[in-house]
Amino acid sequence: MTANDPESGEATFREGGHVLAVEAHADYRDANMIVQGLIDFNAAHTGGATPRELVVTVRDGAGRVAGGLVGDTYVGWLQVHALWIGEALRGQGIGRDILRAAEEEALRRGCNQVFLETLSFQALAFYEKLGYTVSSRLEGFPPGGARYALVKTLASSADCAPARVGAA
Repeated sequence: MTANDPESGEATFREGGHVLAVEAHADYRDANMIVQGLIDFNAAHTGGATPRELVVTVRDGAGRVAGGLVGDTYVGWLQVHALWIGEALRGQGIGRDILRAAEEEALRRGCNQVFLETLSFQALAFYEKLGYTVSSRLEGFPPGGARYALVKTLASSADCAPARVGAA
């Protein structure tokens, strides 16, 4: 990125020769550098703990991803970043099984808390049915709706029924 790049927005030169710019098309390596910098900073304040990726997938007969969960475990918590099920698989209990598999893995990794977010048009009732409670609600995100933060305590592996193995 250069200060003359019209796609990057207006650049501001700062003392010491640093350039501050809003980049409309950032290089993923730059984004990774920023995230890694934060991970390193946090590790210095959490006894060296760093997030550990947790991915659960559901695949069709051809091996294509038909749904799944992306999250990480960190400092005693599972944070779910995304849970998605393809339209054809919804309503069959697969979302529940994916979430339970992630909860079981979180427990195995020593985590007994879960945090996730959902929008009002997504899956609030689904999460509440599975024992999640709303810890905060942000009105107007999206406009006309709300963004919810939910949490759940996983006291023991007995709290999570095993996921159905081989069910897709």
